[in-house]
Amino acid sequence: MSEELNFHYNRERRLENAPQSVKDLYKEPVKNKLGLLGPLIADRPRRIMFFVIIFLCVLIFALSRMGFFDNYHSLDGNRFEVSGLFFDENTIVIIRKIKMKDEPYTGALNIAVSVPVKNPANEISIEDISVFYHRIDLTLENEEEYRFIVPYNSAELLMVLQSEKSTIQFNFKPK
Repeated sequence: MSEELNFHYNRERRLENAPQSVKDLYKEPVKNKLGLLGPLIADRPRRIMFFVIIFLCVLIFALSRMGFFDNYHSLDGNRFEVSGLFFDENTIVIIRKIKMKDEPYTGALNIAVSVPVKNPANEISIEDISVFYHRIDLTLENEEEYRFIVPYNSAELLMVLQSEKSTIQFNFKPK
């Protein structure tokens, strides 16, 4: 059992009987795919994953440009960012105005803040709804910030902004 096995490997003799496609593989040097895109789309699973990532990036960019991920509201050439902070039993409302056009609306801006009511006809009467009114004056400054306190301690508030020309209504969540 102590026979020694000797293997002799001869590549040339093995390639003599091989098909032409195998011979061509050994004759040509291996071409490496260099670059950034080559390894990312080298085979089908990587290619699918790469294009899914690109699609999701484009989708998120498009949705953010359309305003789905921000809390900005436009009114007569001005853009408003509304936020709020809880303080004791009240909420501090912070309105940041950014000028969007060359000649935005300037003047009085009426603000109404209330706790949103899901179905006012069935739950409570109109007389029981408490609304806080405030007025600010907009100027031609590029950026302005206004703060005021409303007597609500709710997780969500309804706000109406009204200028001389138009009105917007939205809900926001104080932090």
